[in-house]
Amino acid sequence: MKIADARVIVTCPGRNFVTLKIVTDDGVTGVGDATLTGRELAVASYLTEHVVPLLIGREADRIEDTWQYLYRGAYWRRGPVTMTAIAAVDTALWDIKGKVAGLPVYQLLGGRSRDGVTVYGHAQAATVDGLLADVARHLDLGYRAVRVQCGVPGVADSYGVGRDGLPYEPAGAAIPAENGWNSERYLTHMPSVFAQVRSEFGPEVKLLHDVHHRLTPIEAARLGKSLEPYALTWLEDPVPAELQEGFRLIRQHTTTPIAVGEVFNSIWDCQQLITEQLIDYVRATVVHAGGITHLRRIFDLAHLYHVRSGSHGTTSLSPVCLAAALHLDVSIPNFGLQEYQPYPEAADAVFPHSYRFADGFLHPSEQPGLGVDIDEELAARYPYRPAALPVNRLEDGTLHDW
Repeated sequence: MKIADARVIVTCPGRNFVTLKIVTDDGVTGVGDATLTGRELAVASYLTEHVVPLLIGREADRIEDTWQYLYRGAYWRRGPVTMTAIAAVDTALWDIKGKVAGLPVYQLLGGRSRDGVTVYGHAQAATVDGLLADVARHLDLGYRAVRVQCGVPGVADSYGVGRDGLPYEPAGAAIPAENGWNSERYLTHMPSVFAQVRSEFGPEVKLLHDVHHRLTPIEAARLGKSLEPYALTWLEDPVPAELQEGFRLIRQHTTTPIAVGEVFNSIWDCQQLITEQLIDYVRATVVHAGGITHLRRIFDLAHLYHVRSGSHGTTSLSPVCLAAALHLDVSIPNFGLQEYQPYPEAADAVFPHSYRFADGFLHPSEQPGLGVDIDEELAARYPYRPAALPVNRLEDGTLHDW
């Protein structure tokens, strides 16, 4: 069974998505997500110009060999564009393998390790009162874990908080917006936010918070220490992760669990963090970390060091990525949590799928393969729309991490 065709599909049913569809000479198809927010066309071009020509005529069942061929053969290894492109190929080949075997992909990964995948939703508001109402809404929907993001007095643009009561959407116009930021005001405000959330909802609900890389290690340590009374499940992305040893300072000062990794694209990005037990959850994704094949390697390494999975899963990743993630989530022994935001109706229509949400859990498809596809005719009705992620500046104009 050889690869006869591979095509790249770019569509924007509310968000820009890039999808690779592989077709075998037997007519079996597989899909893989290749979305890299703000750099979608770079991956689409990489696939079209450099990867698709290499795929034609290759054996579709040689997933590991193809992964190594694309990773080692390019000479220029790693990086978000390369690893996202490899991920798309890898995911599509797992989809094909499942369809040929007549089994959902999780069965090929060793079968179930749990009945369902615990997910967390996003509660957010500009005010604490609004936030409490949104947390209550998520709990009423069945969520057992909730990420808490709140506006900061005196800061116009707080991460994770939508404008005018709307859901948060960071990707805006083609030219990045420039937002303001003040770390001291944020550090002062957040403990009182979590005090009120815990007082309102008690100790049972799992609470999470995303710093989004905005602090220094000593500032992150201060925040983690101040949030200890409220028993967060995790504090996400407290600092930029390029300097992995910076997490040692955070670890020395707080017992608040740390999650990081949505921007990681290889096992080397998190090797030190995992082997030195500097984090508690690794948030790498199928689409940005080299596909099912490579992400499973990351989770296997993490398992040896008591680090659990907590994969990124916002609507900036397509339903193809979420479907693939659920097959991994349900099969690995060290699963922690899975991020989940429901997609708009247009995206659900473009990507028909059979995974489902119930009682705070997502359940992977039982259909052969991943259980997701792309309606190419419908996708063509939603052309690409340039949309860039914002940048941050401090009050004196200094560029800051987003």
